[in-house]
Amino acid sequence: MEALLIGIDAGCLPVFDRLIEEDVIPNIESICDTGVSGPLTSQIPPWTPSAWPSMYTGVNPGKHGTFGFVDYDGYDWHVVTADHVREHALWKLLEENDMSSVVVNVPVTHPPDEIDGAIIPGFIGPEHPESHPKGILDEVREEIGEYRVYPIYEREDDWPDSRKMDEYTTLVRMRGEAFRYLDKRFEPDFGFVQFQKPDTVFHEFHGNWEKVKTVYEETDRQIGLLLEECDAKRVFIASDHGMGPYEKYEFRMNEFLKDEGYAVATQGGKGMPSWNPIRNQLREGQDQETWEPGVVERLAAVAAQHGVTPSRIEGGLKTVGLDRIVKQYLPENIARTASEQVDFPESKAYMRARVELGVRINLEGREPDGIVPESEYESVRSDIIEQLTPLTTPDGEPMFDEVVPREEYYHGPYAENAVDIVTVPNNFDHFLSAHLLGKHFGPPTEPWNHKLDGVFAAMGEGIDDSVSVEDAHIYDVAPTIMAALGVPYSDRMDGRVLPIVDDPGSTAYPEYNSDDAAGIEDDDVEDRLADLGYL
Repeated sequence: MEALLIGIDAGCLPVFDRLIEEDVIPNIESICDTGVSGPLTSQIPPWTPSAWPSMYTGVNPGKHGTFGFVDYDGYDWHVVTADHVREHALWKLLEENDMSSVVVNVPVTHPPDEIDGAIIPGFIGPEHPESHPKGILDEVREEIGEYRVYPIYEREDDWPDSRKMDEYTTLVRMRGEAFRYLDKRFEPDFGFVQFQKPDTVFHEFHGNWEKVKTVYEETDRQIGLLLEECDAKRVFIASDHGMGPYEKYEFRMNEFLKDEGYAVATQGGKGMPSWNPIRNQLREGQDQETWEPGVVERLAAVAAQHGVTPSRIEGGLKTVGLDRIVKQYLPENIARTASEQVDFPESKAYMRARVELGVRINLEGREPDGIVPESEYESVRSDIIEQLTPLTTPDGEPMFDEVVPREEYYHGPYAENAVDIVTVPNNFDHFLSAHLLGKHFGPPTEPWNHKLDGVFAAMGEGIDDSVSVEDAHIYDVAPTIMAALGVPYSDRMDGRVLPIVDDPGSTAYPEYNSDDAAGIEDDDVEDRLADLGYL
């Protein structure tokens, strides 16, 4: 193998350093020590479904088109797939140079590209994802015994933690075993295997260090086997973002926009855009993109319009000490449709989803029922920026590092699909929420979440370990790997070749054509997506 890229979701130096001190990750440590390593600045937003595509295409979301877990058609939404990534992936560009690839568990790769090699998609695809070549997933399962994309339990299941951790380590093991089998089967020039659970363990278990160690210990063991059996000339480690504690506040953006006269609230509907309501069907293998309320959810929405809401029911039960009954008997999707939410068509501006990190303006001519005239767009945008920029937390600290127009971060044919105003939380110590919860500030929904700095490491043939990679960016990964393989990178890439390898220069590759996308077989459009965090 000419090059092996190991993706560690949420991997970062602060976590690595602590694990190294406790001798938990000797193989990762050897890669960092033998070669070169440093922080890898993620993009905005630093979340899985947008950041991994940015890494494997080398372009910003304005060029590849994926900004979060969901994509929008007006005010409606559906979960993103590989078809929403409208720029060629690294493995497609390598194929242009007669190089083959094996790709395992990389997020947002379903449906898979047809390439010389193999692809088994990961996160955000269904449990039994269409893989390439056809039948290869069944072949892998026959060879290694079992292979799953998602855990077999849901978070609310009454499983003991020890059993959950067994499932975590099993999923990690499956990635390594599947990749090693495919390496022998296809003998690729380039390999890319991603480990998701180092991220999920922080979300589900709130940074419990013993559980983090358990996941990383198995991840490192699998990496050791990859180093031993794949015999790659060059090895890279990269992550989509970092991970750390959120010790400050949660800021409810839409609550603020409502009080300032920009957002309008309503009761009923589908709820705020999210991939959460479609998680179970994805685990069950259904290949879905969107969710529509059923009869019960629609009844709950009607009841909410008459004042019968989950929060009122919970408040009454809490008075008599029975509020836990709500969690036991109130399905999440009923809570979604019956809760107060933003009325997008009636609002001037709103946050569509928290992971987008910004505010969208309901622009006339762009949105289906836009109410902000194009002539007022810049004034409305500048007014909101002016109001958000000086915002402070209850402790008197700045809420945001930056509040800027989207042009500061996004450029390309799909930049208009982004938020209009980018809001970057101060040091990513603060959690942003799109929900209407009555107050502007509250405790963070998750005590551990994403940080901007991930990690990059490289070792092997032709890697100059005497230079620094302290300023590496997630867009630099793809062009650097192509350069390490001695082939020109795409002139559309926003990243640069890191100085650890010689720069062969760029060239023009064929433009991405949406007709090249594999397309999803629409089996049964209901609910989708797995319970892997970000709740």
